[in-house]
Amino acid sequence: MSPFHISRRGFLRASAVISAGAALPAWFEAQAADAPRPRVPLSPNDRPAIALIGCGGMGRGDAKNASRFGDIVALCDVDATRLEAAGKDYPNAKRYSDFRECVQHPGLHVVINGTPDHWHTFINLTAIKAGKDIYSEKPLTLCIDEGKRLVKAVRAAGTVLQTGSQQRSDKRFRLAIELVRNGRLGALKHITSSIPMGQHGGPFASSPVPAGFDWNTWQGQTVSVPYVKERGHGSFRYWWDYSAGTLTDWGAHHNDIAIWGTGLPLAEAGPVAIGGHGLRDPVPGGYSFPSTFFVSYRYANGVTHTCRTVQTEGPGGNVIDPKTPPGQMPNGVLFEGNDGWVFVSRGTIVASDPAILQEPLTNKTWSAYDSNDHMGNFFDCLRSRKAPAAEAEIGHRSVSVCHLGAIAIRLGRPLHWDPVKQQFPGDKEANGWLTREQRKEFSYAALGI
Repeated sequence: MSPFHISRRGFLRASAVISAGAALPAWFEAQAADAPRPRVPLSPNDRPAIALIGCGGMGRGDAKNASRFGDIVALCDVDATRLEAAGKDYPNAKRYSDFRECVQHPGLHVVINGTPDHWHTFINLTAIKAGKDIYSEKPLTLCIDEGKRLVKAVRAAGTVLQTGSQQRSDKRFRLAIELVRNGRLGALKHITSSIPMGQHGGPFASSPVPAGFDWNTWQGQTVSVPYVKERGHGSFRYWWDYSAGTLTDWGAHHNDIAIWGTGLPLAEAGPVAIGGHGLRDPVPGGYSFPSTFFVSYRYANGVTHTCRTVQTEGPGGNVIDPKTPPGQMPNGVLFEGNDGWVFVSRGTIVASDPAILQEPLTNKTWSAYDSNDHMGNFFDCLRSRKAPAAEAEIGHRSVSVCHLGAIAIRLGRPLHWDPVKQQFPGDKEANGWLTREQRKEFSYAALGI
């Protein structure tokens, strides 16, 4: 049972005090403004050369963001239509259909990985082998074993890898975490990650592969199936083969914040007990990951954590539906302690008592990583060679929480987890899901990684 009964009326009353458009507390803004900034202006001759691999909407958005700091010199995609569209933005960039050739582009410094989830690790490992630094979209991996391999490779090569978990560089999320970890709520008791529902539909019929689209390569390591447009661009995440629905989409963001708030050391960051179930069965022949679900976690320090889907509206979903049950928050993260609660989402931070936010934190014992520009932080770290705000281990540990929830949903039973050894003690069936079977032509061995 949550220590606070948070009614819809109470949440809206708090929201009226600190609305979505309200400024952050003056003491926190001043602290951020006074923090040192290591960035040195780049001259035209030392702007890093950047390759974008995966030219969909997110990848192109990342490329535009990165072009503030470097030059887009190469583009890569297995869909000729998307490659052509990106080429209009960067007409001087060389175009590739094979990422292995792209990472060898002369003079290349940086790879932006905007591919579908099941390709992230393979491209990141290839880029590391080629000596490139990486900005990789989340979720960082398709399974937990991939994350262990990736972290090891990053450390061995000294690669700067930033996971695209941009909430780590959002002032509201940083404020919430500083309040939690400095005891403003008293002892932390429970965390709720509320995320949007996924897609529910089907069955879907196969159709001819669109011209210029290499469907075989797009599928990569996953099982080869006939082309179904609902498996591809825009909706691939709702299939087990390629992801785990909104659990590894929005969940990769909000569960990252939840893990940050637990205060556990990174090498121990993960639950010790997990339970989960889908709330609506998928349609046979349709999207295969449940559109609605509930996952519960318990951490070694006694903190409990719930991740569940909620009915939302709009991109951020920060709307409470009239039918929302008491205690259920909109899209965002709720921290509850002995002395109050704080809720944070994109554009909103509210608390059970306005003083929780407004009173300065004096004698802080812990401060959040100082980053107010996620892409800028990545490029700062290219020069300093320091770890970025969402380095590989953070990206791995955060999405592991999502993968663990997905495994619990798949198996339909409680699970016990050792976050240090990163395995399910004595559970052969569950440990079998820490890896994914790979098609021979797209395996680690075949790709030389």
